Amino acid sequence: MDKEILRSLQEAKAQWETLHGGKAPLIMVGNATCGRSAGSQAALETLQKEIEQRGLDCHVMEVGCIGLCYAEPIVSIFKAEKPGVVYDEVTPKKAIRLVEEYLLNDNPLPDDALGTLGEGSIEGIPVLFESQVLKPQVRRALHNCGLIDPTNLDHCFANGGYSGFIKALDMTPEQIIEQVKLSGLRGRGGAGFPTWRKWQFCRDAPSDKKYLICNADEGDPGAFMNRALLEGDPHAVLEGMLVAGYALGAQTGYIYCRAEYPLALERLRGAIAQTEEQGLLGDDILGSGYSFHIKIKEGAGAFVCGEETALIHSIEGERGMPTPRPPFPATSGLWGKPTIINNVESLACVGQILKNGAEWFAEYGSKKSKGTKTIALVGKIQRSGLIEVPLGISLREMVYDIGGGCPDGKKVKAVQTGGPSGGCIPDELLDTAVDYDSLSAAGTIMGSGGVVVMDEDTCMVDFARYFLDFAEKESCGKCVPCRLGTKQLLTILEDITEGNGRPGDIELLEEISEGVKAGSLCGLGQTAPNPVLTTIRYFREEYEAHIHDKECPSKVCKELIHYNIIPELCVGCRACLKVCPGGAITGDVKVVHVIDQDLCTKCGMCYEVCPPKADAVEIIPGIPVMEKA
Repeated sequence: MDKEILRSLQEAKAQWETLHGGKAPLIMVGNATCGRSAGSQAALETLQKEIEQRGLDCHVMEVGCIGLCYAEPIVSIFKAEKPGVVYDEVTPKKAIRLVEEYLLNDNPLPDDALGTLGEGSIEGIPVLFESQVLKPQVRRALHNCGLIDPTNLDHCFANGGYSGFIKALDMTPEQIIEQVKLSGLRGRGGAGFPTWRKWQFCRDAPSDKKYLICNADEGDPGAFMNRALLEGDPHAVLEGMLVAGYALGAQTGYIYCRAEYPLALERLRGAIAQTEEQGLLGDDILGSGYSFHIKIKEGAGAFVCGEETALIHSIEGERGMPTPRPPFPATSGLWGKPTIINNVESLACVGQILKNGAEWFAEYGSKKSKGTKTIALVGKIQRSGLIEVPLGISLREMVYDIGGGCPDGKKVKAVQTGGPSGGCIPDELLDTAVDYDSLSAAGTIMGSGGVVVMDEDTCMVDFARYFLDFAEKESCGKCVPCRLGTKQLLTILEDITEGNGRPGDIELLEEISEGVKAGSLCGLGQTAPNPVLTTIRYFREEYEAHIHDKECPSKVCKELIHYNIIPELCVGCRACLKVCPGGAITGDVKVVHVIDQDLCTKCGMCYEVCPPKADAVEIIPGIPVMEKA
């Protein structure tokens, strides 16, 4: 091993031990995008100001997202010979209280703490990694996220960063590919293609130049796995690219990241500069003769650019539109040269595999889906956030044990996996395993890892309409099945939700969906009908109610519901009358109010403002009798 890098690793470990084992308290503030959106920047600035004004000897450190997004902003305080105490929803006011009570008076405020991190415990505070949220998880790709300063290369070194790459330099490319093969790693971007096989195609392709692309164009609504990883541990991705580049024989790598991720891009640029300065990136890395350079390409946010050939065209300066395959990028990709495109999470796993071995990686997972998977658990869920679980875990465990089920005691109605191209799985099938084959058999896909939970109030027809609207807008328009097919599907769904559905629409939706899937050029069109097909498959009765009964059972579709004031409950407070924009409500003080259905715009304001004690406004499925007449 290069003496300089060895010295850097040793110094980094010593500094890390001093940081966590010294007398000065260590304060870690989760300051990634999710934390900042909840107000972490204000909490951070307040802590820094209070510590400075009081002359306290403390280390304040910004870290990435630990995954507990529902609890942001999160602040963790480590004091000498004590585990870290994690505090949730830290406002500036709460930050001041933490300084006064815990830093100055050694009162850990058990009632304000979420839990403890690290070895040991503090009386009255639960151990966080033994909680329902974190105990079922296995953090591998995310092992550093929320625990290190992502802008500090020494923190990465101290926690094993780049040791997998350094180990790889003493191996042949064939040995590296064999390790990846034995690990069972499959592409984490959605398709689940065996990573080693993809690499082998490129390795075997004769060419004077080869390229590696990290696909960070995360465009699924509600998905933020890649963003959180790049913001919390960018060096994990760079290490994976270095290993992959060496195995492929590539000299140049690109990170294709959408411009909507400014913090991820900022931390990536900083990490690349640090790695170059340390001699881990550039020419003749660590005297090995291996040269590799990484460039960043900012995408403009087109969902279709997540598709490999469209992404390649975008890097080349062309419009991001897919092209037929074969040839596949592994043999003819960027500028006609062999090119491998791997997902952010896939690459983050590579360094860990080289560091710890293929067997270590494969000890979790199912027979055909090895390892762990990061999941963005969102929607109608109590504990939303970023989790990492062994492949093969059931959807039920994720939704109920980790996520805590739906808020307000409502029932889970369905779960969508795989983003806008995924399908919906009903509550009775939540024992389905989260792996590539089981989800496919249920009519959905793994996708990049987004999971959206729906409660009993969700209209599944409207849900399908929402995602078709997204797919139709994001279609590049190159191929007719996708361009016209998604538009036709959307039009039919809009008609159904607006009360204009006709007998035969369900069968027509199924017929068009199959045509779009079979005839589309790329994955966008091939998977866009999944929300339609799965909602029809599992919730056909809701479609029939919309079409035949002109009712929305979930009371969501505006044209298929109406509002009514219950005479026995109305107290005549005039709250609803005052906010009604259409003047549809009449009634005097302490006199029962009435809604004129011909004037009602169905805005729902009356329902929102009616006092809870009265609860006199109700939503009724169906068109009012007067409108039907």
